[in-house]
Amino acid sequence: MSAERASSPGAVPQPSAAPEALRSALAIVAPGRLPAFDQERIAATDAARTAVSAAPLRRFVEQWAVYVAIERHPDRAARLRELEALAATASDRDEARRIAAEVSEILATAAIEAGLDRGGDGT
Repeated sequence: MSAERASSPGAVPQPSAAPEALRSALAIVAPGRLPAFDQERIAATDAARTAVSAAPLRRFVEQWAVYVAIERHPDRAARLRELEALAATASDRDEARRIAAEVSEILATAAIEAGLDRGGDGT
């Protein structure tokens, strides 16, 4: 698998919300994040065993599914990083709200693409 980032939006399809599928997509869209993925997967697995609960694994998969959904679109990922930098220096309340609203929109869109939209009436 190539270590190059997908250069066009949608060049990498959204994978299923399974760890191996997410890892394969991550290897294409953000290969530098693989060590973090692997470490967090181990931590989530350990937490799930300790708690005798699937919740830590579910959170892990959902977090990385959204991350991959964002990174599959280089322009979207770049805009999110830009907004994060702006948020760190925002001194005006209205500017901070505008930034937060745009970040929220990006995250909501990515969650829908990742199949995680659970809002509204549940349909």
